[in-house]
Formats: sequence, structure tokens, C-alpha cells
Amino acid sequence: MEPSGGDDLGFSFQTTKGGVVTISRGGRAVTILRGASAQRFLAKTHDASIAALQQLMARVTGNYKRGNERPATDA
Repeated sequence: MEPSGGDDLGFSFQTTKGGVVTISRGGRAVTILRGASAQRFLAKTHDASIAALQQLMARVTGNYKRGNERPATDA
């Protein structure tokens, strides 16, 4: 299943045998999750759509819009 245009934010993740989760964006590691935080993240990924996964990874890394941004206006 390929993400549609607006759904792909460029995030991906990999899990090691030891349970460490590495979240990457554009091929560069952004965040590494270990222990309980990695387990919580993986639990949320099981039934998530691609768009939901992208949003989840954006939130975990802290790289997401908070909804309070305003577009620039010509003054």
C-alpha cells in the first residue's frame, strides 16, 4: 500500500531484535526508542494506516505541526 501525496511525511522505522526502535526521516536517524517507550510505540503501530503511522512518528520525534501556525500574510 503506497501512501498518497499528503500522507507521506518521509518517516520510517526499524526495530532490532533487542526491541530498539530507530525512527528515520530522509535516511537519517532522528530518534531512538528503547524499553517501555519502544514497546508503547510498537503497540500503536499494529493496526495503524500509513497516514496514521506517519503522524505517530512525527509526534514521537517532535517534528509535527501543533495546529497553531498561521500562514504569513503580506503586510
